[in-house]
Amino acid sequence: MFRLRLTGFRCYESAQLDLDARPIVLTGANGAGKTNLLEAISLLAPGRGLRGARLEEMDRHGAPEGEGWTVAATVATPGGMVEIGTGHRPETVNRRVVRIDGKQSRSQTGLSDHVSAVWLTPPMDRLFTEGASGRRRFLDRLVFGFDAAHAGRVSAYEHTLRERARLLREGGDAVWLDTLEGDMAERGVAIAAARRELTARLARLCEAPAGLFPGAAVAVTGQVEEWLDDGPALAAEERLRAALRDSRPQDAAAGGAAVGPHRSDLAVRHLGHGMPAALCSTGEQKALLIAIVLANARLQTAERGRVPLLLLDEVAAHLDAGRREALFAEILALGAQTWFTGTDRSVFDSFSAGQAQYVAVRAGRLEPATGRVPF
Repeated sequence: MFRLRLTGFRCYESAQLDLDARPIVLTGANGAGKTNLLEAISLLAPGRGLRGARLEEMDRHGAPEGEGWTVAATVATPGGMVEIGTGHRPETVNRRVVRIDGKQSRSQTGLSDHVSAVWLTPPMDRLFTEGASGRRRFLDRLVFGFDAAHAGRVSAYEHTLRERARLLREGGDAVWLDTLEGDMAERGVAIAAARRELTARLARLCEAPAGLFPGAAVAVTGQVEEWLDDGPALAAEERLRAALRDSRPQDAAAGGAAVGPHRSDLAVRHLGHGMPAALCSTGEQKALLIAIVLANARLQTAERGRVPLLLLDEVAAHLDAGRREALFAEILALGAQTWFTGTDRSVFDSFSAGQAQYVAVRAGRLEPATGRVPF
């Protein structure tokens, strides 16, 4: 990314950065707008961004009615420079507009041809100890970088899942339930297969420790995945369709569905001592997450010839000095444009002069950070 522009976004009335490919370090007090800037960048890839917020929640507080927000960037791709942008206007309701080289795109999927983004944020420190939904979202974000259609399949599956639950609650007719469950079976198996295939490729890279970051065993677990282990996708679709039909009475009482890819989980184990990630120390869990993100970046580089944007919110401050230096070394070796945030600039002193770009964030304003190479 070589130029970033945003207007009307969260705490930013307007902002612009001219950049190069080096890592970017955003420093400033809590509440200054560092994470807001990372969120804006995350919207240049398909999906709901790193907070998963509604579009109207990202409108600038106190902005005139109808202003909305925009995020745009000039990005370097193997085919040359591309102008991409996205935004929201109140009249578009729950739809955000996407433009690529000045032409409106029919969906967000087109963004995946130019930008892939993976992030780590402070709430993700609990990824291995809280419910499986967060781990599924994390895994799906990794899949998006390789399979642009995966985002649409997940969204459509979740919509159909809700429609089926509503129909069961209202005592809807069996013919329409058959149709919904057929759609769920087809999309659900495709979702499970994409997760399973990406995890298998990623596992090979995660097994080898990366510097001071541990080796990790990663696998996706669930009923649909087991069916895919046992036979072809069409057989798995039939089994899922039958399971949904047989579970209608229970699902009507409980809501949701007892089986499907929405019940799958990402299992991670520390290969150094063999413990599941949930039983590891907080520091080990953080190191495992970083190891998976770095392995994913290496995999994208090998398979797609590009490195994803890495958005690391308050990550460096919570690593010991050795792992912090190891992380910076890995980032520089990858050549990944990585966005770091932190309140203390000294945390990033392991970067040698000229290795990173420094930006000071103050109350929704971006300024060159004195004493360093400016942006």
